[in-house]
Amino acid sequence: MSITIKPLTHQRQSLRFLKARDLAFDMSDPGTGKTFVEIMDYAARRSAKEPPALVLAPKTLLQSAWGNDIEKFAPHLRYSIARAENRANAFAAEADIYLTNHDAVAALAKQPPSFWKKFRGGTLIVDESTAYKHATSQRSKAVAKIAQHFKTRRLLSGTPNPNGVCDLWHQVKILDDGQRLGKSFFHFRASVCSPEQVGPLPQHVKWTDKAGAEEAVAALLADITLRHKLEDCVDIPDNHHYDVPFHISGKHLAAYKELERDSILLLKNNSVTAVNGAALYNKLLQVASGAVYGDDEGYTLLDSTRYELVMDLVEARPHSVVFFLWKHQRDELVKQAQKRGLSYALIDGSVTRKGARERAVEEFQGGEHRVMFAHPRSAGHGLTLTRGTATIWASPTPDLEFYQQGWKRIHRIGQSEKTETIVVVAPGTRETDVFASLQHKKLKMSTLLTLLKESH
Repeated sequence: MSITIKPLTHQRQSLRFLKARDLAFDMSDPGTGKTFVEIMDYAARRSAKEPPALVLAPKTLLQSAWGNDIEKFAPHLRYSIARAENRANAFAAEADIYLTNHDAVAALAKQPPSFWKKFRGGTLIVDESTAYKHATSQRSKAVAKIAQHFKTRRLLSGTPNPNGVCDLWHQVKILDDGQRLGKSFFHFRASVCSPEQVGPLPQHVKWTDKAGAEEAVAALLADITLRHKLEDCVDIPDNHHYDVPFHISGKHLAAYKELERDSILLLKNNSVTAVNGAALYNKLLQVASGAVYGDDEGYTLLDSTRYELVMDLVEARPHSVVFFLWKHQRDELVKQAQKRGLSYALIDGSVTRKGARERAVEEFQGGEHRVMFAHPRSAGHGLTLTRGTATIWASPTPDLEFYQQGWKRIHRIGQSEKTETIVVVAPGTRETDVFASLQHKKLKMSTLLTLLKESH
């Protein structure tokens, strides 16, 4: 059976690029159809007796993005989804494409040579490849070992370097075994970054990209990199980004300032490790957002006013997607929606019933819900939520990948309205630092992606 879906102009360019090389990193924007391109490219090679493909992707995308797209665009290809509970049977099944989640690589790396026989010399596709950006993590080491079994290797990520050029090193090593950016992460980091002491202890070091680092890395990766901006591919209305200040009450601010003073004192006394320092910073952000968490993950609410503001923003718009970071934010947003009689859908780690996530998306897209409440880890990839005209962050996230992927849920093919990205920020708190850092990271990533696009 042949594929009858006609690719768009930029997708035809991508297919020609992939056909000419074994290694490729597709850094095109979310919403440009990277999954579709990979399926079409592999289908053409499978017809020439290419071995089966292995796709590594976020667990939530295995069916909703990959399985559904294979059925839609290449229904003659058989696929098998391997999860923890059915892994052995899924890989034993006859299929053209095997789909499994990122964390499965630890188990796959331990498989004997006989397991890899049918894949040898075939295709490895790593979707949302930033899952393996940390060079020293166990799953990064595992995926590097797995990659050795494959001749054709593809990486996909619309946000490949959310924290700077160092995020790229291990992703690229999966592709070329260290040919372009070197075999040593620490040597690469020393070449492209400068250390900055940010605390009293030796381990309190921040690595900042050197001037010209983006240009140097872009030149090294130009021959294997694909890059399409969504706005260049389709006629889509603009997305406007801005912050909305939330001034916390006197009592709330006093509680925040007390914790901040205690935190600074601990830092001055050298009694905070890097890990504890991060936890302390997270606690400051939680308190700024209105809650104090105990050791049992329970929380005490300090103020719900922020969530009244968020829901005021929701009520002023036809349909919105609201991202939350913590349990108390989810709970308060749901309470506000119920109080105001607003229909809502929810996607986070608590939504585990089979098909519940898909139903929530379908109902939101069908206009049944005024607002979608979502945690970025559960809803930041692969979803189309173009019924929404605004993404609203109840608090600023320090994670650029969350932020970029979040607003791309509504600003993608199928969107016909102008859209907004709104971040609620409390002046006088560390939230202002988080938001400023987010904008800086966004600029740095945009610079590198622009350079890579211009190199073709």
